[in-house]
Amino acid sequence: MSYLKGTMIELGNYNTLTILRSTSVGLFLGDEDVDDLLLPNKYVPDDFEIGDKIDVFCYLDHEERPIATTLQPFIKRNEFGFLRVAEVNDIGAFMDWGLEKHLLVPYAEQRTKLIEGNWQVIYCYLDDRSFRLVGSSKLSKFMNNDSLEVAENDEVDLLVYRRSELGWDVVVNGCHRGLIFHSDVFQPLAEGDLVKGFVKQIRPDKKLDITLQPIGAKALEPAAQMIYQKLKEQGGYIKLHDKSSPEEIKTWFAMSKKTFKKAIGTLYKDHKISIKEDGIYKI
Repeated sequence: MSYLKGTMIELGNYNTLTILRSTSVGLFLGDEDVDDLLLPNKYVPDDFEIGDKIDVFCYLDHEERPIATTLQPFIKRNEFGFLRVAEVNDIGAFMDWGLEKHLLVPYAEQRTKLIEGNWQVIYCYLDDRSFRLVGSSKLSKFMNNDSLEVAENDEVDLLVYRRSELGWDVVVNGCHRGLIFHSDVFQPLAEGDLVKGFVKQIRPDKKLDITLQPIGAKALEPAAQMIYQKLKEQGGYIKLHDKSSPEEIKTWFAMSKKTFKKAIGTLYKDHKISIKEDGIYKI
């Protein structure tokens, strides 16, 4: 935890503070280490009493003073988020992160030049030299794959941040870097998407291969259920079979041909479908 010039306020995060007094400009908050942190009138709750505890987000106002708000920003400190570029000037780009004062991304922290109106995945952190909250689009330096907190087959949370020749780069569980190869993508993806995925492989260099579909036995039940449900919706017949092209299967079910064949094999063994030359039929 980093603090501002000796105070115990955690900037860029939520703090639970006590209402010390009410004034014409708002409530002053504090705890055993903090005195006189202002919560402006516009954020004061309708019902309160002196001595109440209140959760507030703390950051610096336009005059670089610590201030509290009950607004909820789109990202917090030490987090990645997908933000819109609200303004660009000589200092850098200013991102709309849901607060009155925008989040600065200095030019030195821009991987490519940010353009007003565009959206970009940003990492928010506290600059140790200026004690200011800033953003960066140079994301790799904020991800660590040296000490992995995931294992193969784990379900993970993903933030898609860039498309490359190989596939889609993703932030894994808010801390690791991963890659979804194009061959493992069976649904539309875009920068900023938040999706669930699975660790397909951990390479010797600790790079993470990610897939959007469950792996192995975990994949069969949901895939089989999806196919069986689609069969019912289509009146008991779908013009797909084990010799259909991967593209047709992807269009219908957003899954690989390998998963599709295993899933219809499961349904066939369970006597729920019959497989014929012109497609599969519900029994």
